[in-house]
Amino acid sequence: MMIGTPGSLWLNFSTITLITSSTKQSLFSTFYERDPQFDSAHITQDTPSEKLSTKIQSVKQDVKRELEVSINRLKRYAAKSRASPPGFSPGDMVLLSSKNIKSTIPTKKLSERWLGHFPIPNKVSTHAYYLKLPPQWKSIHPVFHISLLEPVKSSTIPNKHQDPPPPIIIEEGEELEVSQILD
Repeated sequence: MMIGTPGSLWLNFSTITLITSSTKQSLFSTFYERDPQFDSAHITQDTPSEKLSTKIQSVKQDVKRELEVSINRLKRYAAKSRASPPGFSPGDMVLLSSKNIKSTIPTKKLSERWLGHFPIPNKVSTHAYYLKLPPQWKSIHPVFHISLLEPVKSSTIPNKHQDPPPPIIIEEGEELEVSQILD
């Protein structure tokens, strides 16, 4: 049963009086420097401006300090689950994720997840690398984010013969690389 006011006002009141974990204060007490009261005994007619100014400054400093503590806590929490990026150097061979590369295979499920063995000629930034792509991929920009690259793992089986890569399939169609011409 509602007592004279719509439910949205009660919801509004509960929202602004809720104590947040980041500032350890409610929005109401942050802006008005007091908790909400329902009687008129707390209202004063004259409040010195210097006193009000110092109180506002102290509340501002408290909120800033609590927000910094909250930000540091969030940074520590995020750093626990974040892995350090793999370090690639020029000359390393990497695989490229096919996530953003269109192919002619009708379903993504059946296509390759990682493409080629591409050398890294140089490093563009801490999180971007330039790859030497085949000439038939001239429509693809050769700089990729580190999250799209995976290092090539060498085989642990001795004398294992590695099959040649499958034909390169891009938007224009299938293209095979010719290794030599027999007469």
